[in-house]
Amino acid sequence: MTDHLETGHDRANVAILGLGPMGRVLAEVYLNRGHPTTVWNRTAAKAEPLVARGARLAASVEEAVAAADVTIVCLNDYASTARILGPVGDGLRGRTVVNLTSGTPSEAREMAAWAGERGARYLDGAIMVPPTLVGEPGSVFLYSGPREVFDEHRATLAGVGDPRYLGAGVELAVLYNTGLLEMMYATMNGWLHASALIDAAGLPVGDFAELAFGWFVPMMFGPSTAGQAAALEEGSYPGDLGTLEMNINALEHITRTSTEQGVPAEQPRLMLELAERAVAQGRGGQNYLAVYEVFKKRAADAAHPASSMSR
Repeated sequence: MTDHLETGHDRANVAILGLGPMGRVLAEVYLNRGHPTTVWNRTAAKAEPLVARGARLAASVEEAVAAADVTIVCLNDYASTARILGPVGDGLRGRTVVNLTSGTPSEAREMAAWAGERGARYLDGAIMVPPTLVGEPGSVFLYSGPREVFDEHRATLAGVGDPRYLGAGVELAVLYNTGLLEMMYATMNGWLHASALIDAAGLPVGDFAELAFGWFVPMMFGPSTAGQAAALEEGSYPGDLGTLEMNINALEHITRTSTEQGVPAEQPRLMLELAERAVAQGRGGQNYLAVYEVFKKRAADAAHPASSMSR
């Protein structure tokens, strides 16, 4: 973690509500960068190491909010945020609240409306790095909500990571966060499942990992990625270099190999089923990216169930 004071004139008063692993690190980084930092936690004893380093322990949430130019909330969920901020009442009026709680887009919108009714200036956010990387170069934080609130406090927010503003729609930070986490878990599960296949044969998983990531990362996240995103936007999936039907053959092999090796086959079977749905839509001659249309259709059906039932 960086231990130098930030350069520049911004030394806004910051309050951190919630001292779990992430909240504690946020407070530490702000203290290191010279910000007057007030902390609050339901279990006050968790604040003792921070107080020893110069933080001020608030006796109540109301006291913490009153002391801060920016109040950063880092709790388990939106319900907890509303519960602890509720007693502040009119004390929220005109105050800036940055909520780094995880949840869903609808919860973010509800929380923003709740804060707005109490006169608070509200940003929603998401932390895209583990606690050990907070404050380090390249650590990404996502924010959404009123542009003027973000611009006013950008320098303060930049103290803990690279602040990426996504737009005025307050739900955008949590939506992007969800999408990025889905990519992370899907990739991680793919690697874990593949490693289990190798391990079942009594082979070293480490050797496989070296080969796998040396091949996977440049193939999946190389220069062609931008072109793939454009294909999704355009709905263009030419099968000149490989069709979905060819990929189904590979997915069948993965599923059968999993069964032969005694490794649970639910994950590859689901991938196979998704590809088969795309073929059933008449996309067998297109490339694998055509599976995107299966996801898009399901999303549209969920948003408009009546029209889906009529087809």
